[in-house]
Amino acid sequence: MAFIRTNIELIAAIASGILILVAYYLETQELSPYYIVAYLLAFGIGGYAKAKYGIKKTIENKDLNVEILMILAAVGASIIGYWTEGAILIFIFSLSGALETYTMNKSRKEISALMDLQPEEAWLLKDGKTERVSVKELNTGDVVAVKPGERIPVDGEILSGQTAVDESAINGESIPASKYEQDTLFAGTVNLTGAITMVMTKPSSETLFQKIIDLVQSAESEKSPSQQYIERVEGPYVKVVLVVFVLMLFLPHYILGWDWTTTFYRAMVLLTVASPCAVVASIMPATLAAISNGAKSGIIFKGGMHLENLSQVKAIAFDKTGTLTRGRPEVTDFVIREGVDREEIMAKVAGIESQSNHPLAKAITDYIIQQGIEPLPNVQIEDVPGYGLKAFIAAEQLLVGKPGFVGSSDAEAFEGGLLETLANQGKTVTFVRDSKGIVAAMALKDTVREIVKTTIRELKSKDIHCLMLTGDNEKTAKVIASETGVDDYIAECLPGDKVTYIKNMLDNYGTVGMVGDGINDAPALATSTVGIAMGEGTDVALETADIILMKNDLSRIAYSIRLAKKMQRIVKQNIYFSIGVIIVLIISNFFQAITLPFGVLGHEGSTILVILNGLRMLNRNV
Repeated sequence: MAFIRTNIELIAAIASGILILVAYYLETQELSPYYIVAYLLAFGIGGYAKAKYGIKKTIENKDLNVEILMILAAVGASIIGYWTEGAILIFIFSLSGALETYTMNKSRKEISALMDLQPEEAWLLKDGKTERVSVKELNTGDVVAVKPGERIPVDGEILSGQTAVDESAINGESIPASKYEQDTLFAGTVNLTGAITMVMTKPSSETLFQKIIDLVQSAESEKSPSQQYIERVEGPYVKVVLVVFVLMLFLPHYILGWDWTTTFYRAMVLLTVASPCAVVASIMPATLAAISNGAKSGIIFKGGMHLENLSQVKAIAFDKTGTLTRGRPEVTDFVIREGVDREEIMAKVAGIESQSNHPLAKAITDYIIQQGIEPLPNVQIEDVPGYGLKAFIAAEQLLVGKPGFVGSSDAEAFEGGLLETLANQGKTVTFVRDSKGIVAAMALKDTVREIVKTTIRELKSKDIHCLMLTGDNEKTAKVIASETGVDDYIAECLPGDKVTYIKNMLDNYGTVGMVGDGINDAPALATSTVGIAMGEGTDVALETADIILMKNDLSRIAYSIRLAKKMQRIVKQNIYFSIGVIIVLIISNFFQAITLPFGVLGHEGSTILVILNGLRMLNRNV
């Protein structure tokens, strides 16, 4: 529909231009009234859309707008016999309108493309049979079959099978993601290789895909403070121009001695060149293009005002777990006592840990399996809450857990004081003890994301203060802060503490960002000037944040800031340029240095230029 509208506006502008040429030729041949009819057709075809819009908005808002100024200027020019000038004004005005519509549609095309990616039907698996049904008919808990090459219809988890999934529609990542049983799937992504069955975990109206569409659509309707200001002053400005126009119809004749034709002509020129079309078009096209750019890069801005705020950020606070770190423990060291069979003890440990749901147990099991070692089957365990696991294998008792569970003194003495060394590195150490003593130690750590150091370094190079807020203990916080390179850190923070520190930063820096992913981060995200949530974060964090990083890629923060700063530069360029052109044209008109055609070209040309300048925000090389 938007494509058709753009084409109609463009065709109308071109038709208007052709009619002007025909009318001008007929006028040179003195073929009256044919040339007047041709000019009137040019007026009607070229100016219909803008006139309709201007009159409609004037009635709705009970306020004047720039379209009314253009209509009055064109009509006034024709009244005094300047048919060509009035028609050219309508032609360029309609052409700039078509270009502006094209710009808006260009910046919104990613949303249309996303909506086209939403599957409308799915294969419902019920009683061993598949049935093709509408996605809207599916309910949470339904089992769906997805064939290779099909788009995944709903958010859910894999029940059976494994595959590779193209998730570029969600996170912009071109490399397919491998998916296994219990892994999460998102609607709109593409199942590439294997046939799978999945269970639906969210209603179709609440899928991540739908949320992205809703967020970007709402962002496009939310105006930045600068845009709101421009729109507030547009009505009063138009009224001032009309008052000056009325004065111009009389005063120059009596004060400057101009004849009535010149006086009226100059009033028409003033009406044309003083119109703030270019100023009005300075912000919104650039903002929409920036939001569109972000959507293509895996960044969802919830509105233009957040882009404007982001460009002024002086400090950013980061949550640790799940933001600076991956949010899940990983085995970094697996030390085995000399003389012990490595594969045998690892198989036993995996057999024990695989029976537990504890995150550390899962991390240890995954690590051992990745080494190509299968867990020992049928191991019976006893869970000792808060301490570890107890198991009997071939009548031998094995203990897996904290130092106090296996014997603190033995744990501290293992491998010459390895416990203290690993603990000082911010790692959690789990020990394994058999009948002969401690046989192994496993160190686990929530590792820092690979991109974090580069991101922090780039932010600091822009004089942005970086602070880490974490609920972790002092020792772990200090290690992570050192690894990431943040300027400072605060350990053992409760959610309320994070809000307090954000408020302190607001007092010290003025404009502050907060990056987080959990429920406990939501209050701080809401308190900060700009809240930034990780895409895999909790629903509360996603709802509270102003910006969402769909790929959990912290480098997108630096990119977002560059994008925001570039948008602000372009907006300022547009505003200064458009106001400058208006001032020059008004002064030139008083000195009778420009004609109406040149006034039209200067005014409408500046409008086209600022729109094209705003389109530069679509370029992803920022």
